[in-house]
Amino acid sequence: MVRTGVMRAYGADLRRVIGHGLRNRATAFAAGLGVTAVLQSSTATALMTASFAERGLLATGAALAVMLGADVGTALVAQALSLRVDWISPVLIFIGVIAFLAGTTTRQRDLGRTAVGLGLMLLALRLIVEASTPLRTSPTVDMVLAGLGSERIIAVLVAAALTWLAHSSLAVVLLVMSLASIGMLAPPLALALVVGANLGGAFPALAATWSGDAAARRVTLGNLVFRFAGALVALPLLEPAARLLAGFDADPARLVVNFHLTFNLALAVVFVWFTGPIGRLLASRVVDAPGAEDPAKPRYLDPAALDSPPLAIAAAARETLRMGDALEGMLRDTLTVFQTDDRKLAADIIRRDDTVDRLHEAIKLYLTQVSREPLGEVDGKRAMDIIGFTTNLEHVGDIIDKNLMEMAVKKIKHRLHFSEEGFKEISLLHAEAMEHLQLAMSVFISGDLAMARKLLEEKIEFRDRERKLTEQHLMRLRSGRAESIETSSLHLDILRDLKRINSHLTSVAYPILEAAGELSESRLRAKKTVRARRVKAVTPGPGETPSGEPQAAG
Repeated sequence: MVRTGVMRAYGADLRRVIGHGLRNRATAFAAGLGVTAVLQSSTATALMTASFAERGLLATGAALAVMLGADVGTALVAQALSLRVDWISPVLIFIGVIAFLAGTTTRQRDLGRTAVGLGLMLLALRLIVEASTPLRTSPTVDMVLAGLGSERIIAVLVAAALTWLAHSSLAVVLLVMSLASIGMLAPPLALALVVGANLGGAFPALAATWSGDAAARRVTLGNLVFRFAGALVALPLLEPAARLLAGFDADPARLVVNFHLTFNLALAVVFVWFTGPIGRLLASRVVDAPGAEDPAKPRYLDPAALDSPPLAIAAAARETLRMGDALEGMLRDTLTVFQTDDRKLAADIIRRDDTVDRLHEAIKLYLTQVSREPLGEVDGKRAMDIIGFTTNLEHVGDIIDKNLMEMAVKKIKHRLHFSEEGFKEISLLHAEAMEHLQLAMSVFISGDLAMARKLLEEKIEFRDRERKLTEQHLMRLRSGRAESIETSSLHLDILRDLKRINSHLTSVAYPILEAAGELSESRLRAKKTVRARRVKAVTPGPGETPSGEPQAAG
């Protein structure tokens, strides 16, 4: 609840913190620490960091520095929750429920959810202590704990498995702290379980990224390597560590959280200096499998071409064609979904919009890097035209995803059917949109003036046809056709969205026509000109008749 509430209220801000904190190892470490302290989840931070690395926004070395900070951040959260503040849990729950139920804004409700989650965590810690007190007299528990105490490796594996199942190293560390506070766990065994919790905390993020891009896997795998190395070093030193920490604070609960913090601080101090070399090693060893190319991964955006703006701009244009191909498949399959009510295909189209979004972002960032160097007038204009066109293509993908697929799911859910005439009209307009998409891609790559003029002329015809089809549908409504009545809103919305899609596609023609001087600045006539003509028509000038003709002499 805490993680969900914070992510919904401040998720974009937290991503921005990670994105801005990448200038060096120190700021990357601080960004990871701060974000995790707020989220109370190093797994959530790991997944955000992996997504940055996957999109090429973050080098593996910097991402590993973020993860070292995240591990320290979750240890600091454990420190805060180990304080004797369980008395405040009813207050937090009460305030959270009131804010959630009575909140007038989404952020207020999300912060209320966060307060309820914090209150329940503090309440749970107290209840764990109370519920587990009778276990101290259980012979079975004594036998199990004695076995774990003599087999440290098994204790580590048990805690790691429990952490993986719970998806939270923080939860397991706090559980160990609670059991240690009532004397159920000897200090060395408690510390071994903390080591296992830290090791297991790396598995959820690794599992979530395992089937994804290699750049994301490098981040989570590197985090696992850090924790595994720390576990190997710490296991033989548990008794000396317990005695040393007991000298600062002999309270068993404080001993657990202090060791948790010390363990992660030691990892950070040792490995933060080697994030660069380890990142390069992982980059050479962890690569994408042949034939398993991610369709959303850019294929033509070669970083080596950035030194030559014409080559880089040509590469961006080729990647834009890939983006257009992905969009063409989405638009083509959209009609199939409305025709066959195929839920799986609708879900696949929604997923493919992520590919379009990621390609758009990659092209935009690539051209931004190109434009850092002085560009000639032609190259600069071409770069801006590519960004403008890819932005329009991305908008088309959003219309398909957010509008058309939402209507398709609604049609399937309510088992609605278009009339035969209605679906023919939708198919007709859809076919024209498909033709215009192909023509727009041709205009984009060729810059042909005649094709650009044709595309803009057909936009006007498309708009007129959409109006005519809307009128035909309204005529069927007036005749009382049941199928037309129940699908009327869907029908009209689909026609409207196809017109919006067509408008975005035909935008590629405007820069070409404008450069050729074939576009007027406005379709409106100037008011002064119109008024002057009217005055001239009714007021004869010197030597003129009211009709404006020269007056006859004499």
